[in-house]
Amino acid sequence: MTLPRFLRGLGPVLLLSLGLAGCSTASYYLHVASGQFDLLRARQPIDRLLANPDTDPQLKQRLQRVVEARQWAVQALALPQNGSYTSYADLHRPYVVWNVFAAPRYAVQPVEHCFLLVGCLAYQGYYTRKQAQARADQLAAEGYDTYIGGVPAYSTLGWFDDPLTSTMLAWGDAQLVGTVFH
Repeated sequence: MTLPRFLRGLGPVLLLSLGLAGCSTASYYLHVASGQFDLLRARQPIDRLLANPDTDPQLKQRLQRVVEARQWAVQALALPQNGSYTSYADLHRPYVVWNVFAAPRYAVQPVEHCFLLVGCLAYQGYYTRKQAQARADQLAAEGYDTYIGGVPAYSTLGWFDDPLTSTMLAWGDAQLVGTVFH
């Protein structure tokens, strides 16, 4: 897989940032990069799955519905005809990521985490439940109240062509198509 041009240019900047960041921050960035890479590597073109006679008929039906919804959105709503949701990734897990939220005890203001490229967020995302639980346990030991929430879909906001994931197929048609349109 060839990296997009903008990512190749960011390589030296990211390496320098990781070098300047603390060990736990660098470890977190590597986890996120590895998880995103695994997700992208799991993608299969939907048209290839639809043409494959071995593809499960129920999966074919759901994928066909997404193809038709995308075509309609491009024609009727003038949404961009890009590569998002033209591939499918079977993740073999219930969520794409697990987000860890933390707040000081007896407070509602969340702890914010600031990241290169995306800014500050009220959570940290992990590609495995085990790593999310370890982070929640660490924050709890520091005196914070924590919560772990599973996330069935997310967008890379145009950085990559987002795949349709197996975690999204548990939804009804309206929610699935609505997510594709977003």
